[in-house]
Amino acid sequence: MNNLVIDLTHGGVKIAISLAKKGRNVLAYDLYNTLKPIDEEMLAVYDVEIIKLEDLTYFKGDMNVIYPIHMPMTFDEIKSYNPNLNYTFQTHHEAVFEILKNWGKNIPTVEITGVKGKTTSVFMLKEILIDKNPLILSSLGALLYEDGKKYILKKNISITPANIKETVDLAYKIANPICKIADGIVESENLRKYNSAIFESSLGVSGIGDVGLLLNIAEDYPIAQGRSSASKAKKQVFRCKCVAIEKESFDKYYSDVKHDNVNTFSLYDENANLFLKNVEYDLDKTCVEIEYVNVKTVNDNVVSGSLILETFAPGRHHVSNLLGVVLTSICLEIPSETIQEKIRNYKGIIGRTNKKQIENSIIIEEINPGLNTQAIKESINMISNLDDYYISIGGDYGITCEEIDEEKLVIFLNGLDNEIILTGDLGASISKKLTKTSQYIENYNDVYDLAIKNNKNLLFIYRSDYRKLEFR
Repeated sequence: MNNLVIDLTHGGVKIAISLAKKGRNVLAYDLYNTLKPIDEEMLAVYDVEIIKLEDLTYFKGDMNVIYPIHMPMTFDEIKSYNPNLNYTFQTHHEAVFEILKNWGKNIPTVEITGVKGKTTSVFMLKEILIDKNPLILSSLGALLYEDGKKYILKKNISITPANIKETVDLAYKIANPICKIADGIVESENLRKYNSAIFESSLGVSGIGDVGLLLNIAEDYPIAQGRSSASKAKKQVFRCKCVAIEKESFDKYYSDVKHDNVNTFSLYDENANLFLKNVEYDLDKTCVEIEYVNVKTVNDNVVSGSLILETFAPGRHHVSNLLGVVLTSICLEIPSETIQEKIRNYKGIIGRTNKKQIENSIIIEEINPGLNTQAIKESINMISNLDDYYISIGGDYGITCEEIDEEKLVIFLNGLDNEIILTGDLGASISKKLTKTSQYIENYNDVYDLAIKNNKNLLFIYRSDYRKLEFR
């Protein structure tokens, strides 16, 4: 059988090489014409033939097409190049599951997806699993924690399914003698080991997770040129052995799914397996009371109980993420005492949601590439006394699949009593549409300087890839 890997931009090179190493006959199609010379050379080393779709006319027999979930063409379009082949179709996610199906059998593994809150949830869960030396793939990089110390395996890495395999490979390299990595040479006596894994994924999961956590479908944005959607892609979470999912998303999109181990969480619905009993919000330490009922675990047990937790979760959306993380931990049968103790150590993420003091100013940052109007509302709701704060909103475009609805955002901002400071490309566009008083500052660094100079606190809400701001 021939295996045709489509899309070498979003991890296809890694998938093609991994399959070739298993003895498969592999072809590759560079859908977006972005193949780098070094990757082309690597494909040649493993006898992966790069073809155009027109070349399908030269093949006979079976053709397994491995495609990205967001592929901008239909199966029929691919088949039209040679209708006589016996086609099967497999997503990148499914291919990664096949490649890794014998990996990590004794390692608690969690795959996290959702429209909002993925990275935050990864690092909340990291705190709970810290004693199990977690291996992590997230939008902040491929990381390994050992005895509480962080090792950066790779900084600039996307959360495509193929990079789960990349992260596993990087961890293997760091665990072997004299291996060159991002931050130096690792000697053989400094063997690195991981005993758990957390993988963030943008459009669904591979299915290797003992638990798949689906945080929300805050926006069901279109993919694959409108032929599919976020909810359809993220349905892959049900490939995992055990599922933790926001009840509202489950009820709306997946109520017909048949799965033996689905557990739901909710801020509002007491019919969920885990629900919020009470919450006292605070910018430093929010206190959360949780009850859980008939939660099905990875070991086929059913558990119920209650928890009172304290952690950094200043907004309602952060508490929703917390509920998903706690439910995931219960599914893994992590003791309640461990969850309570470890989650206290979560202090937010530099470059995402965090709080810091600069001179006399409290700075609260909400930086997110998928920022939308609802997220901005939630961020502003975190602040009880807005008169003490400058509110700055801005950011970039073209970062994620879902874009921001400017019309909705303008309506919301026009209804605020506070003066708004706008910045970045997003801010420049909004400033032309606002009818209320606002100030535009092109350079976001100057917004910080203004707040500090005037001894004002700052709520900085910015739609961006965090890496653009990490050296601020």
